Amino acid sequence: MSEHTAGTATAGAAPVVRVRNLTKYFGGAVALKDVSLDIHPGEVHALMGMNGAGKSTLVQLLSGVHQADGGAIEIGGHSQSGLTTRRARRLGISTVPQRRELVMELTVAENVMLGDLPAPRALVSWKSVRSQARQALAGLGIEIDVGKRAGELTVAEQTMVEVAREVRRGGKVLILDEPTACLGAEAAHRIRELVRTLRDEGVAVVYISHYIDEVLALADRVTVLRDGAIVHSGPAGELDEAGLVKNMVGRDVVSQRPERAAPKGDVALSVRGLSHGRAIDGFSVEVRKGEIVGVLGPAGDAQSRLFDLLSGRRRADAGELLVGGAAVPFGRISRSLGSGLRCVTGDRRALGLIPELSLDENLMLAGDRLARRRLHRWGSLTRRAAPLRKSYGVAALTANPAVGRLSGGNQQKVLLAKWLETSPVACFLEDPTNGVDVAAMADIHSLVDDLAARGVAVLLASSSAEEIMRLADRVVVVRGGRVVAERDITTLTHDELVATALGGRPQ
Repeated sequence: MSEHTAGTATAGAAPVVRVRNLTKYFGGAVALKDVSLDIHPGEVHALMGMNGAGKSTLVQLLSGVHQADGGAIEIGGHSQSGLTTRRARRLGISTVPQRRELVMELTVAENVMLGDLPAPRALVSWKSVRSQARQALAGLGIEIDVGKRAGELTVAEQTMVEVAREVRRGGKVLILDEPTACLGAEAAHRIRELVRTLRDEGVAVVYISHYIDEVLALADRVTVLRDGAIVHSGPAGELDEAGLVKNMVGRDVVSQRPERAAPKGDVALSVRGLSHGRAIDGFSVEVRKGEIVGVLGPAGDAQSRLFDLLSGRRRADAGELLVGGAAVPFGRISRSLGSGLRCVTGDRRALGLIPELSLDENLMLAGDRLARRRLHRWGSLTRRAAPLRKSYGVAALTANPAVGRLSGGNQQKVLLAKWLETSPVACFLEDPTNGVDVAAMADIHSLVDDLAARGVAVLLASSSAEEIMRLADRVVVVRGGRVVAERDITTLTHDELVATALGGRPQ
């Protein structure tokens, strides 16, 4: 039985959710307009669209975060007006957001049973907590030690625990928002297998992802939103990759590797024998001016610690960092910045941007700090930010909104503009296209190409082999905290790179 055949086993059953003519406004702007779709049990229904297309708004209406301004939502055949989050969950609609919502200091068992701890005599039966948690995990084919703290789990395992918790609570419709974002190939495969298990158990899965190949391989049905309206909805088999992209963007989008001569400039960034705990062991790399070197490994491996160490947020146990030939001490943010090294985090919400400040304030924040500018005039700020908005393609519905209200792709462009326009000698980019749509990804790839063309040395950490193949001149593959291979990109195929990262051989 094929993957899609298995998924349509209960597709003939009545929809568990019907959405009819749903409309939503925010401050006069139309976020959703006349959206209608059915969600069936035992089916993976992919929700696709650009950042700002209306996916998040639709999910928020389904889960009761916001109420619609028009239209209706039917759950189990009954119209639901004034839907709240509590009521939506009680009716079986559960959401696993991209940002994990586990209590990291609690155990897996406690997280799975959170809000429903067995306490027959006002005392919690911890034996029963562990037993029921094991059953919830085993029912989905998940093997995780229930006594482990959630904070000790990998990102993929945290996702699995959240899914098990929601299914145990009676989730009939499970909304998964970017469940494989920032995961390596092996971890992403585990999540996809879990999704297939949920589907085969009769759960309706609403799947949101920017990975087009993943969606076409996994989904039974695809609905595409653009500018708040549905532009396509039908079986996944009706679309190929090019067709899906065109539906999402409204035009063809091409992100091709430019012709680029092998960089021959001086070494601008050198990391030697870098070690930190168990995360990194003897990591070394050199990057020339105008060169892009990728660091590829499973999510959570050595590359995930590089931002903290190179930016000066943490001290290394051992190793050297040289920028432009000059030594830079670890654990000193000011010295890292003063050397001309710019480190762009992969976590724009927590470390990269200040969501409550305006778009223009965030754009100019790093440059103004480095220039020691203490006084600001709003008119001047707007004029100085305008060229950055234009050159980085930052779009906003209103004049100067809080940056937290922008789409993910626009937030990422603001983050890049904030740091890359401060005359860097070398840059470290951590997952620069995490959580952005296909058009924003193509734009960001071009920005990185331009950065190298300006003679900046670029070290790029990513868990995406596709992104490494598109951007890098050379790749350093890490596994278990250690460098296991270093290759010129022109000597590798995509399959060979993935196999090297996973420790196997290409098929």
